[in-house]
Amino acid sequence: MSNQPRTTFDKIWDSHVVVEEPGSPTVLYIDLHLIHEVTSPQAFTGLREKGLRVKRPSQTVATMDHSIPTTPLHIPISDAIAAKQIATLEENCREFGIPLHGMDSPNRGIVHVIGPELGITQPGMTIVCGDSHTSTHGAFGALAFGIGTSEVEHVLATQTLLQSKPKTYAVNVNGRLSPNVAAKDIILALLARIGIGGGTGHVFEYRGEAIRALSMEERMTVCNMSIEGGARAGLVAPDDTTINYIAGRQLAPQGAAWDKAVAYWRTLASDEGATFDKEITLDASTLTPMITYGTNPGMGMGIADIIPDPMSIGDVSERNTLIKALNYMDLQPGRQLLGQPLDVVFIGSCTNSRISDLREAAALMRGRKVSENVRVMVVPGSQDVKKQAEAEGLDQIFKEAGADWREAGCSMCIAMNGDQLQPGQYAISTSNRNFEGRQGKGGRTFLASPLTAAASAVTGVVTDVRSFQ
Repeated sequence: MSNQPRTTFDKIWDSHVVVEEPGSPTVLYIDLHLIHEVTSPQAFTGLREKGLRVKRPSQTVATMDHSIPTTPLHIPISDAIAAKQIATLEENCREFGIPLHGMDSPNRGIVHVIGPELGITQPGMTIVCGDSHTSTHGAFGALAFGIGTSEVEHVLATQTLLQSKPKTYAVNVNGRLSPNVAAKDIILALLARIGIGGGTGHVFEYRGEAIRALSMEERMTVCNMSIEGGARAGLVAPDDTTINYIAGRQLAPQGAAWDKAVAYWRTLASDEGATFDKEITLDASTLTPMITYGTNPGMGMGIADIIPDPMSIGDVSERNTLIKALNYMDLQPGRQLLGQPLDVVFIGSCTNSRISDLREAAALMRGRKVSENVRVMVVPGSQDVKKQAEAEGLDQIFKEAGADWREAGCSMCIAMNGDQLQPGQYAISTSNRNFEGRQGKGGRTFLASPLTAAASAVTGVVTDVRSFQ
């Protein structure tokens, strides 16, 4: 192996290569395979048809998150497709010996929330899941990415995956964030700058003073949306913040194994002098609260800015894409979004449903009422987050403000089980995608941070949280 300085990505990749031949995809060993009820049924059917078993059931973890309702658990599931998916996952996990956090599990939740909570997401790992936002786990210094259904089957059968090696992309975020500017605003600002294809074929490594100052939950928010910039994954090299977060968690290493693991994790930072294929620098001190105005996460701007004019764009394809987006959103260029009336506010998803997100939203809503014109849904990312929020009284703050406090799940992020927008409705959402129909057919989504969402819930219109100070 070369003695050249290596990036965090290179170190993880190199240590997981099973077979690497020129001109062919690499066979990569997978440490942790996360599955859920939506993308796994076909994979298990394929195993049965081929007479195969799961290679490493102990390195596979299942949960229910996409299809479960966020209504009280004692209410029967009315969506027949969702009920079937949940029952199928239970049956598959029983047959193939896979640990499952089912409907009754105290640890059930969104797959990208419970992995870190339980301590199974760890630095230096390769982690895959049939879900594009698996990049969330990269916050721990893991190489984590989404895979397709056929790949889910391949990993179940072999604990390996065929992958072409991505390039590296350093995202330097220097300086310090101003008050009321959140981790979500960092990633939305990056996407606004590079677009939804700017990271294609690369793995982002987030670096710099502003990234180091983030909590683990904030780092997860940033890494979560790496895929929205076209990147294969996003990661942050592990440091004391990472190690302190994992310490003592249910499935984290213990005793001598812990000491050995920490010693290894500390070797994963990119070497001095390591080079990246691409590099970009953002100044955190200049960032403001962000909001999207279009139909992809790259169509974002500072919340006080004006909607861009398509006619100012030279590239015809980009111009037409923006025209189509603004027509769908029924918005006019040259105007601000501030004051835009809203119908729904959604605080949740694998991007922003952790305890710190809920604390921020509750602190702003405390002693206030949400606008009577707006439906406000607050959906914790896991049963653990829900219990912790309720122990701290956050649920009472939301309820007293007039918000709807729900059970854990993916909820309105993917418009399932009735948690969805009606045609023409406008929503501010803390989730990760604002595609046409993503949160309900004909629904119009503005992506923003929990702080911006909470402020807008109180006023009933798109609001700059800084005006609350």
